[in-house]
Amino acid sequence: MSYTQSKATDQRSDDLEDLRWHALPTIEAIRILDGSETGLRSTEAARRLSIHGPNALPQARARPPLLRFLAQFNSTLIYFLLSAAIAAWYLGHLIDAFVIIAVVTVNAIVGFVQEGKAEKALSAIRDMIAPHARVWRDGHQVAVAVADLVPGDLVLVEAGDRVPADIRLLKAHGLKVDEAMLTGESLAAEKQALPVAEHASLGDRTSMAFSGTLVAAGLGTGIVVATGTRTEIGRISDLIAGVEPLTTPLLRQIDEFGRRFTWTAIAAAIALYAFATLVRHYDWTEALIAVVALAVGVVPEGLPAVITITLAIGVRRMAARHAITRRLPAVETLGATSVICSDKTGTLTRNEMTARRIMAGRHTLFASGAGYTPGGTLASNEGDDDVAALEAAAELIRCGLLCNDASLTRTGDRWTVAGDPMEGALVTLATKVGLDPDHVRREWPREDEIPFDARYRFMATRHTSPSGDTVIFVKGAPERLLRTCEREAGGEGADIDVNAWERRIATAAGEGERVLGFAMKTLDRTAMKRPLSADDLEHGLVFLGLTGFIDPPREEAVHAVAECRSAGIAVKMITGDHAVTAAAIARELKLSDSVEVVTGGDLDGTDDAALPALAARAAVFARTSPEHKLRIVRALQSSGAVVAMTGDGVNDAPALKQADVGIAMGHKGTEAAKEAAEMVLTDDNFASIVAAVREGRTVYDNIRKVIAWTIPTNGGEVATVIAAILFGFAMPMSPAQILWINLILTVTLGLVLAFEPTEPGVMERPPRPPRAGLLSPFLVWRIVFVSGLFTLGALGMFFLALHRGDDIETARTLVVNLIVVFEIFYLFNVRYLNVSSVTLKGALGTPPVLYALGTLVIAQFAFTYAPFMQALFDTRSLSLGDGVLVVLAGVALMAILEIEKLVLRRLKILSE
Repeated sequence: MSYTQSKATDQRSDDLEDLRWHALPTIEAIRILDGSETGLRSTEAARRLSIHGPNALPQARARPPLLRFLAQFNSTLIYFLLSAAIAAWYLGHLIDAFVIIAVVTVNAIVGFVQEGKAEKALSAIRDMIAPHARVWRDGHQVAVAVADLVPGDLVLVEAGDRVPADIRLLKAHGLKVDEAMLTGESLAAEKQALPVAEHASLGDRTSMAFSGTLVAAGLGTGIVVATGTRTEIGRISDLIAGVEPLTTPLLRQIDEFGRRFTWTAIAAAIALYAFATLVRHYDWTEALIAVVALAVGVVPEGLPAVITITLAIGVRRMAARHAITRRLPAVETLGATSVICSDKTGTLTRNEMTARRIMAGRHTLFASGAGYTPGGTLASNEGDDDVAALEAAAELIRCGLLCNDASLTRTGDRWTVAGDPMEGALVTLATKVGLDPDHVRREWPREDEIPFDARYRFMATRHTSPSGDTVIFVKGAPERLLRTCEREAGGEGADIDVNAWERRIATAAGEGERVLGFAMKTLDRTAMKRPLSADDLEHGLVFLGLTGFIDPPREEAVHAVAECRSAGIAVKMITGDHAVTAAAIARELKLSDSVEVVTGGDLDGTDDAALPALAARAAVFARTSPEHKLRIVRALQSSGAVVAMTGDGVNDAPALKQADVGIAMGHKGTEAAKEAAEMVLTDDNFASIVAAVREGRTVYDNIRKVIAWTIPTNGGEVATVIAAILFGFAMPMSPAQILWINLILTVTLGLVLAFEPTEPGVMERPPRPPRAGLLSPFLVWRIVFVSGLFTLGALGMFFLALHRGDDIETARTLVVNLIVVFEIFYLFNVRYLNVSSVTLKGALGTPPVLYALGTLVIAQFAFTYAPFMQALFDTRSLSLGDGVLVVLAGVALMAILEIEKLVLRRLKILSE
């Protein structure tokens, strides 16, 4: 049945999506699509365009800016704050109402700005499709808009082109396609027209070229088999669109805290109102005003702003560590991370191929150094003769340098390769034995060449030696050369021991190396005059040996993985690379005690119920597709893990968006990956992720410190006033004085904890449980205990002043100063939640602490002694003895809290 006769013509050919185009012979693909070697007719192309629609991805629907701004207010605590602001306004507390509204608005603006670019992943993918394509229409080669391509179009691609649609290759000449965005493989994929196995993974479909990938070398012709959303990149676009954004652990905890706080405050207000009216017989309006005033006082109106500032400081610190944060809560989420799923190439490894193992004759040499930097040495296996080994490898190294189109360039301290990465590694290898690449190439001028072709699986070049001989150098697939070579180097007539070489190939491959074979041939005089052809390589080749290449692990990544393990964070490698290569790198990185490797095929055979256990157990996932990565992340999350995911390609974007923290690579990452992620690494380095985790834990610690300081101090003030209502004595503080305490402390001490440095041992404790509340049992105890101490201290000072005959204004002034001093000493105590604060470092504080303390002391002296402040707040001047008494009370508070911290630390329940 022809394509035009199929029902797909009337149904947008969605049934064609299930065809395994890579496994079909070319003639069958052309027949199904009713194509032609001269291309489609324009009228037929127009008809198909009306059926299939344009070759484009759907536009992402962005939220209107107003809705995005209003969403910043969607928090129970924010609702409560706004209600408190309305109540404060109604009661005439205009300044308090203004402060609350200002804090909430600033908090919303910061969130709005930080999340302004939150949903652009689909747009970024759409921009990766080439704007024009060269096709055959009406028997002629023409350029058409990519959006106008249809299934059955005959497309031409060459080096530098971006593939415009999914095409089944009909012809391929030295064609290599960079598919890293889809497969994650660091090397360009070699393409050919022959069909491959039906169940081949995406990276092994060598007969296909996929939309959005980049042609690295050669040229090819193919027939379009899928356009728009039916392409591989379109399928990934659908996956991204189907991922629901997650709420971060911090946002969940703040929301839960807000709900609990709200209901607690409401319950307490109702109980107090009932007591005031039924027991104390207050007028109901007077009681209502008093209760609402207390509710306003208990609200930590500065808490959202301080949390936002703490996150913003974390963003700044992470930026200094090469991690750019796009959404504020992602800073803290990293601190809760229990699993990091990392790409291999360029993140855990250098993304620079290195010739590590040279096998020539019976000798094996290992090269030191990594990447393309021309430095390092060659040394033979233990017990072997280095000089003999180097002599045996000399011809192989020269072959690798001359049968080679790559060159090295230096930019500052960084060396990069212009050309194929493995060829660049061969140039670097030559420099390690003292060869000057340019000089050798001048001494051995190239006369002719056979470019690499997937049909032959080798590259050959013909050169004139300094002595006038003509020599062919060949490099390519080892198994191909072993079948072709007649003998091996190392002596006249030496036969090739194919089995021995295959064992050596297996050894190198088992350690994750990609292996190339090398051979040479000296030509006779007649062959020198004709063009070099494959026939010249059918006999007479001498096998020189093998070279094993590896993309080595980053040294800093090894240390970073060890730090993750000490912090209780599992690191899992998810890569499109082969299982053996990935396993070898994982062992060098020491990802786990026993490296278990799971392939994409294994994942396909595992149902969703069994996947969480497999995902938790395995350390490496190889040959994975975008769907596999998404399933792995979801499986880990289903078991309660907080997952950070790294990636750089379009294939990573769905998993990046699904992860609790998506981390994209800044250098080699696609825009699609960056837009789907919450964080971008500017140095593409795994060690930067670990540094960001440390900062995330610091941010969470500082948020807990802010809460541990804010809530008890507010609680102490409110409890003091409640005690006055309950027991019917005069208020220890006037409403204006309560307002003064809240204002001056919010703008001074309330902010400094956001700047606290990392506490010792922060990466030696396990990740906190993802479902743990913001108020841990320790913090709840601290709130109750410290609130009680504040209340006892304030009431004790108040009654002491009255007992010795002071007027009520002086007593209230003493109480206000006592609470301020208490809060100063408590701040120094809470700066270290896990260790003692009575140290020289703890006493000196940080510059922000000292600046805030100085500002607060000046303000409090003005409150107590400045005439205009005395008139405004009804305060009185205090004696030197009163000042000493207040400070001594603060010292006593500090001593009690340090003893409490010591006891809890010994009981091992501190900060749990």
